[in-house]
Amino acid sequence: MEFEPVIGLEVHAQLLTRTKIFCGCTTKFGNPPNSNTCPVCLGMPGVLPVLNRKAVECAIKVGLAAGCEIRRRSLFARKNYFYPDLPKGYQISMYDRPLCVGGEVIIETDGGRKRIGLTRIHLEEDAGKLIHQGIAGAEDRTCVDLNRAGVPLIEIVSEPEIASPEEAHSYLSALRSLLLHLGVCDCNMEEGSLRCDANVSLRPALRKEFGTKIELKNLNSFRFIRRALQYEIERQSAVLRDGGTLVRETRLYDPVTGETIPMRSKEEAHDYRYFPEPDLLPLVVDDAWIDEIRRGLPELPLARKERLEKEYGIPAYDAGVLTSTPELANYFEAAARTSKNPKAASNWVMRDVLRKLKEGKAEISACPIPPESLAELIGLVSAGAISGTSATEVFEEMWTGRRAPGEIVGERGLAQISDEPELLAAIERVLSANPGPLAQYRAGKTAAFGFFIGQIMKATEGKANPAVIRKLLTEKLKGK
Repeated sequence: MEFEPVIGLEVHAQLLTRTKIFCGCTTKFGNPPNSNTCPVCLGMPGVLPVLNRKAVECAIKVGLAAGCEIRRRSLFARKNYFYPDLPKGYQISMYDRPLCVGGEVIIETDGGRKRIGLTRIHLEEDAGKLIHQGIAGAEDRTCVDLNRAGVPLIEIVSEPEIASPEEAHSYLSALRSLLLHLGVCDCNMEEGSLRCDANVSLRPALRKEFGTKIELKNLNSFRFIRRALQYEIERQSAVLRDGGTLVRETRLYDPVTGETIPMRSKEEAHDYRYFPEPDLLPLVVDDAWIDEIRRGLPELPLARKERLEKEYGIPAYDAGVLTSTPELANYFEAAARTSKNPKAASNWVMRDVLRKLKEGKAEISACPIPPESLAELIGLVSAGAISGTSATEVFEEMWTGRRAPGEIVGERGLAQISDEPELLAAIERVLSANPGPLAQYRAGKTAAFGFFIGQIMKATEGKANPAVIRKLLTEKLKGK
């Protein structure tokens, strides 16, 4: 029997607020352990939470951008469970009255665009972090860092409409781009500001009913998410084909072995003993505030992608990559406008700039070449001042030396020769020095043309403008 996967994703995104969701502690990452804490986020007796208005604004932004219904009245609830990184013994979250419901994320697939529905987006506080350490000469130990406890989160819950690991990757890429364009999350998975849980089940092909849902917890990289889903689908398929039964549970992905391993049995809602948070009033938002936030929304990734295709005439694939982050799109647009050659700007950014950033594991903000300097380099190539080969050499020097392209060209003597009398003289010398190939060409062996081009480039030390020498050589050989 053939099975098809059904995947739903729960994405947790830390919001870019200066302070935590219910207290005034800083959210700055990297401070000494347990220094971003106070009696409120440590859950001391007698303290009261105060809701962060900025966190609510960020959540509404995402809800509006995703086409959600924004609830005018929502409720916080206590989600009770014991874990060492949860100082209060419960998490303040939302349960049956979330802030945002419905909505969608549009993804790109091999078959075209696909809509992935959203169930809800709700606010909650983050838990702390457990740090597992191996101590020389002693037993391994686990340390608790509560700096993260109380950092504001939104949880974005998709409908079970994702059909493959590839679609899950596309969904997360689209969601990441949306959050970055809105400026509500830095999406740094290494620092834990974007995390994902996946619910996976299999069902016989063409059936409507769902299979046994199994949760994959705390997936913290796009690569791991794809691999974990692929492994889990194969694992569940093997169990079902052998006549076995799947157990509803939570599993962890081990990136070393590439396998998922059991963590605990899957909790139900009643296991958390949800009840309304007694220390917080209902969250009430009015139409005026929602309209104000809507008016402040930036150009969203999908709209920007379509505009780049239309306005700059670049392929859909290029536009999709260039709008993955707002900073990358801004860089491209600045280079395209200044150079007045959008396709060349797209090629240089897609091929060379992104290659160098990948080598250094850096983002576009770390690019040492301003877009105006890249535009100048593009202009030099377009004007025939330097060859494509020389341009690559100049680019590398611009990246490491942080100098202007014109300065590098002048210093290294890379200027391309386009002067026709000078090139005609070089052509004459090459033809005179090679009577044999010249006779072969006139006898119909046109392959000798490439030989002459190579000899002319050699005679000019690679500085001849290829387009000009082709034109002049063609005319010369025709007797013009």
